Amino acid sequence: MTVNEPTTTAPVLSGERADLLQMLAHQRHFLRFTTRDLTDDQARQRTTVSELCLGGLIKHVTSVERGWAAFIVEGPSAMGDFDNMTEEDWAAREAEFALRSDETLAGVLAEYEKVARHTDELVVSLPDLDASHPLPDAPWFESGARWSARRVLVHIALETAQHTGHADIIREALDGAKSMG
Repeated sequence: MTVNEPTTTAPVLSGERADLLQMLAHQRHFLRFTTRDLTDDQARQRTTVSELCLGGLIKHVTSVERGWAAFIVEGPSAMGDFDNMTEEDWAAREAEFALRSDETLAGVLAEYEKVARHTDELVVSLPDLDASHPLPDAPWFESGARWSARRVLVHIALETAQHTGHADIIREALDGAKSMG
């Protein structure tokens, strides 16, 4: 499997939207790049004391991006009710960090690509990046805060960058390969 180049294509834009698309593409590229030439079993392997594996990180970032893109369009209802989550809901969120035996690296990368295309389409088509929604009630959000579409898109890029760093550590521990440096 080769993941050297991003496959999402964005229309020619300039200014802020072009910057957002470039930032997202850059971060996504390096996250995908950490999985280059891996087997499904390698993508499932934990190489540190944490529960993280490369396939699971791709799944998690995909889920996060999907959820935040839905928030941009639908508001806080798209994020769910964190105060009333069941044990099954929390277990499903935790399962995002593992590549199950019935999942493949190619499959989770394809889903990530699909979600990325949708987010990129939002960047291009949103009438106003200042449009905002209140954040849902959750212990990790400031009560009463609102996030604009712009703030959400930057958050997606930052989340991806953070997990790309995790992925780089996991990959280096797996077989010595480095994504950068």
